[in-house]
Amino acid sequence: MPFPSANSVEAVLFDVDGTLVDSDPLHYLTFRDMLQEVGFQGGDPITEEFFSKNISGKHNEYIGAELFPDWDESQRQKFLNDKEALFRRKAVQSLKPVDGLHKLCKWIENRGLRRAAVTNAPRENAELMISIVGLTDFFEFLVIGSECERAKPFPDPYLKALEHFNIPSSRAFALEDSPSGVKAAVAAGLSVLGLTTRNPGQELIDAGATFLIKDFEDPDLWNALES
Repeated sequence: MPFPSANSVEAVLFDVDGTLVDSDPLHYLTFRDMLQEVGFQGGDPITEEFFSKNISGKHNEYIGAELFPDWDESQRQKFLNDKEALFRRKAVQSLKPVDGLHKLCKWIENRGLRRAAVTNAPRENAELMISIVGLTDFFEFLVIGSECERAKPFPDPYLKALEHFNIPSSRAFALEDSPSGVKAAVAAGLSVLGLTTRNPGQELIDAGATFLIKDFEDPDLWNALES
């Protein structure tokens, strides 16, 4: 999907986890410790590779079913709710914005572009992370995957944001850090910039990312925006 020219862009759609904040390390450690406590994999801690492949970027209903196929829904939900509560307690002290985030947000505001956060995170998590980086008033719309008919990797959350703004996908772009999120945005017809905060860049390209950036200070990003 070609990147739209700067003059044609009307909206920018952000993922939250791993895009606004580098939250995957905290998610990984929280999952690792809690899974070990319940004896997952015989008590052996999960690896970062396992986390990246099976958990990162996916919504909790999918994660619960994949990790605990023999548990009933109430057990899965309690585990995941406890995990998210622990994540939120730790997040306040440890999460910081991805480098260059506020510079990009100022560029967006100066051009009067529409902006939404589109995430598979639970609403409470998403609102907390957006608040931590000081962007509560920046975002006009927040889309939660579990509140759509289908979460990422399906396009529904991104289509919901585009419909809300009444803007075609050709006049917007998305920022994503996970293959699941990239696939969702591409399926919605969006050009996607893949952030290599944690997930392997080749996986983001394979999922359909237009090109990769390290963070929001990356010269490739600004070359594209100013072209």
